[in-house]
Amino acid sequence: MKAIIPVAGEGTRLRPHTYTLPKVMVQVAGKPILGHIIEQLMEDGIDELVLIVGYRGDQIREYVSEAFDLKIHVIPQEKRLGLGHAIYLAKDYMDESPSLIVLGDTIFDCSFREVFSGGKTSIGVREVEDPRRFGVVKLENNLIKGFVEKPDVPPSNLAIVGLYFIQNSKKLADALETLIVEQDKTTKGEYQLTDALQIMLEEGEEMTTFPVTNWFDCGKPETVLATNRSLLQKKSKSVVAPGCIIREPVYIAENVKLVDSILGPNASIAEGSVIEESIVQDSIINRNSTVKGALLRGSLLGENSLVEGTFQSLNLGDSAQILFGKDISDL
Repeated sequence: MKAIIPVAGEGTRLRPHTYTLPKVMVQVAGKPILGHIIEQLMEDGIDELVLIVGYRGDQIREYVSEAFDLKIHVIPQEKRLGLGHAIYLAKDYMDESPSLIVLGDTIFDCSFREVFSGGKTSIGVREVEDPRRFGVVKLENNLIKGFVEKPDVPPSNLAIVGLYFIQNSKKLADALETLIVEQDKTTKGEYQLTDALQIMLEEGEEMTTFPVTNWFDCGKPETVLATNRSLLQKKSKSVVAPGCIIREPVYIAENVKLVDSILGPNASIAEGSVIEESIVQDSIINRNSTVKGALLRGSLLGENSLVEGTFQSLNLGDSAQILFGKDISDL
């Protein structure tokens, strides 16, 4: 079965990290956001990917091709005109067989096997306190009767979380054709996938929902750190480091240099990094970074960063340097 994954977003809320990386390549619990998503899909039988790329799409193509043994198609989205438009670009790969649509910046914890065997188009939902920020479904007798995108007055508290199982992919492609080409209909300035799903409903498609209990939207630094904490509870990976204290859960790559430090809980340290005489908790340290004589909590460090002699929370992009107690002439 194939999965269609739109990954064209720039991730402006994750700057400075996304100045050099596409959002889905930001690291969490030892691998890119997109890597966690694809691993879960493969466990449920997905063997073909259609990636809709935009900003720094070559990095995504290279990573997925090298990391996963899958059939992969890559489609550029030159203009970001909404989720419906992104999925429409994959129309050449949408035949009468089923497919799964997954947003590329949302890590989920659910199994699709029961959904795949249900025989109906089914939309992943979660109960939320404020559904006005989401697309929302209207239900009647356990069947979807309508969709509303970011409603001022929500018909339910069942928010769409970015997981869509389409029983007949061509029906969705035809609905998107109607929406974009024939009607040229936008909602809030974009071609919405929910509007195409509404067309399918009106043409007689039966749709159900399935619950998604654990769902992590990695759109901001604080949600990336929250996702890191949750994933490490299941995927802790430590090393033996004499002279150091390691408080799991953690993710520590094999070729990390650790000297007289305390790591964790909830610390992810990527390959090539050096942690010396420091305490690192609830933080993500990306590749080839160095932390010396520092205490970091709630921090995100990009690749090749250097932090020396500080006690605070930091959000640093690639190749940043923070040196406390150094004269500028020393640099």
